[in-house]
Amino acid sequence: MKDRYKFIILVAAFIGAYFIPFESIKVQKAILEAFYMIQDYAQKHVLLCLVPAFFIAGAISVFVSQAAVMKYLGPAANKLLSYSVASVSGTILAVCSCTVLPLFAGIYRMGAGVGPATAFLYSGPAINVLAIVLSAKVLGWKIGLARAIGAVGFAYIIGILMAVTFKEEEKKKQAMVMPSTDEPKRKLYQEIIYMASMIGVLVFANWGKPMEASGIWYAIYSAKWYLTGLFGVIFGLAIWRWFEAKPLPIIVTGIAVIIASIFFHSWPLIPFSVAIAGTIWITKVSSDETKNWIDATWTYTLMIAPLLLGGVLVAGFLLGMPGTDNGIIPSRWVHALVGGNGFFANLFASIVGAFMYFATLTEVPIVQGLLGSGMGQGPALALLLAGPALSLPSMLVIRTILGTKKTIVFIIYVVLLSTFAGMLFGWITG
Repeated sequence: MKDRYKFIILVAAFIGAYFIPFESIKVQKAILEAFYMIQDYAQKHVLLCLVPAFFIAGAISVFVSQAAVMKYLGPAANKLLSYSVASVSGTILAVCSCTVLPLFAGIYRMGAGVGPATAFLYSGPAINVLAIVLSAKVLGWKIGLARAIGAVGFAYIIGILMAVTFKEEEKKKQAMVMPSTDEPKRKLYQEIIYMASMIGVLVFANWGKPMEASGIWYAIYSAKWYLTGLFGVIFGLAIWRWFEAKPLPIIVTGIAVIIASIFFHSWPLIPFSVAIAGTIWITKVSSDETKNWIDATWTYTLMIAPLLLGGVLVAGFLLGMPGTDNGIIPSRWVHALVGGNGFFANLFASIVGAFMYFATLTEVPIVQGLLGSGMGQGPALALLLAGPALSLPSMLVIRTILGTKKTIVFIIYVVLLSTFAGMLFGWITG
C-alpha cells in the first residue's frame, strides 16, 4: 500500500476516533451491527465461498494456459464468443458479489480483456438461476422475468461498454501480452474436469435452502453435501493422476474427511474444514506445480480478504444487517425515497443496492419487505439488478484489480443501466 493511502487511513481513523459520538445509543447499535455483520459473513461465506474461490483463482493463474484465456476472453477474441463464455461461466457459478472477485482477478490478470472480464464480474452474482426463480415465485413472474432478461442483457452491454470506453488501453494491453510458446502439460478435457470439480464443490457447498420443501431445488439441497463430496473425490483423483500430487496425503485426507463426516455429520463445516486443511497439505508436499498453486492462492487471499472484511464492517455500520434498522442510516429514509417509479426513486434504489452487501438469495426477502413498505415496482427491479452484482466490499477489491478509473466507470454503468431498466419496467407495469 502506498504511503499516501496509509496516511489517509491514519487521518480518517483519528478523525473518527475524535468526533464519533460513541455515547449515542444509535452509534453503539451501529457499531455492534457492524460486528454482527462481519460475524455473519465469516460464518456463512468465508469457508464455503471465499476459500474455494481463492483456490480456483490460484488454479486459473497457475494451471490454465494464457493462450486459452487470450483465445476465449482476450481483447482480440471473437466478441460473441468471449461475452457468451463470460456470461455462461457466471451463470454456472452463481456466486455472490464477493466470491466472484478472486475468479475475476485470476482471469483478468491472465490477459482477459476488460470487456469479457467485467461481463463475467457482473454475470457471476447477477445471473443466479435459483435467485431468479425465487424472485418470480415471491415477487411475481413479471419481476422474475424482467430480472432474468435484464441480468443476461446487462452482462453483454456492460462488457461491451467497458471495452469501448477503454479501447485504447486494451490495445496497449494486447500489445504487451507475449503469447506463450510452451506446450500444455495436460489435455483440455483433463483441465476441464479438474476445474469443474472445484467449481462443483463451490456451487453445491453453497446451495441455499429453497422456500418450498419439495421439487428439484429442494432435492438438490437435501443431497448438497453428498454432491459436494462427490466433486471432492473427482478433485482428488484429478490432482493425483494429472497434477503429480502424492497419493498418501490424498488417502489420509480422504479418510480424515470420512471420519469427520461420521462423527460431526450435524456440523458439515468441520469435515469441510478438514478437506481444506488436507488440500493445503497435499499441495505443499507434492510437485513444484502444486506448490506454485498454493502460493498463488495465498497471494489472492492476502490481496482480497482484508479489503472484503473491512468493507463488510463498514457496510454493517452504515446500513446494518439486512432486515434490521440498526445501521447509522435509518431504513425509513430508504423506504421514503424509493416510492413510485420516477427517475430519482430508481436511481436511489440502484445506488443503495450497489453499496449494500447481499448474501446470495437474501435480496429477495429484502425487496419483498420494501415492496410491502411502499417501494415501487421499478425501483424494486433496479435494486435487484444492481444489488447482487456490486457491494461496498466488492468495490474496494475491484479497484485494486482494475484501477480507480475503470472501477468508477463500471459502477456508473451498473447503476445507470439498473436505473433506466427500473424506469422502463415501472412504466410498463404501471
